Amino acid sequence: MKIEAVKGDITREQVDAVVNAANEHLAGGGGVDGAIHRAAGWRHLQEACQKLGGCPTGDARPTPGFALPARWIIHAVGPRWRGGAAGERELLASAYRRSLEVADELGAKSVAFPAISTGVYGYPKEEAARVAVETIRAARTKVELVRLVAFDEETLGLYRGLLDPA
Repeated sequence: MKIEAVKGDITREQVDAVVNAANEHLAGGGGVDGAIHRAAGWRHLQEACQKLGGCPTGDARPTPGFALPARWIIHAVGPRWRGGAAGERELLASAYRRSLEVADELGAKSVAFPAISTGVYGYPKEEAARVAVETIRAARTKVELVRLVAFDEETLGLYRGLLDPA
C-alpha cells in the first residue's frame, strides 16, 4: 500500500472513499465534518446518517458520497482528548483501522483521511499523526492508496516526517 501526505481540501479528493472525522451522532458538526456535509449535500447526507443510528467512538460507518468526487464517505469517530490516560490512543487507532476495514468491505482501493480528533476534540497533533501512520502501516487491507490530507502546514510536516524520516 502506498501512503502519501498532501495539504488540501478533503472534500475535493479524487479517491474512492473519504473519511469523515465524525461525532457519535453522525450529526454533522464543525470542521471536517461540517465541510463534508456541506460539500456532499447536507440533506441527503443527514438522511443517510440518521438511518445508521450513530456510531460509537473508535468505529466507522459508510454512506454514499453524494455530491463529493468520492463514491463513499466513511464516518469515523475518534476520541476526545482527556489527557492520554483514558484509552484515547487505542480508540484513535481503532477509528483508523475500522475505516480501512469498512473501505475493504466497500471495495475501495483509495482512501483519503483527515487528521481525526485533532480539531475540536483536542488530540495533540504530533501524537495523532504518529497513531495514524503506525496504524495504517500495520493494517491488513486491500486498499492500495491512503492519502493523509492535512489542513495546515504543521500537520503536513508531521505526516511527512513520519512517512520519510530521512
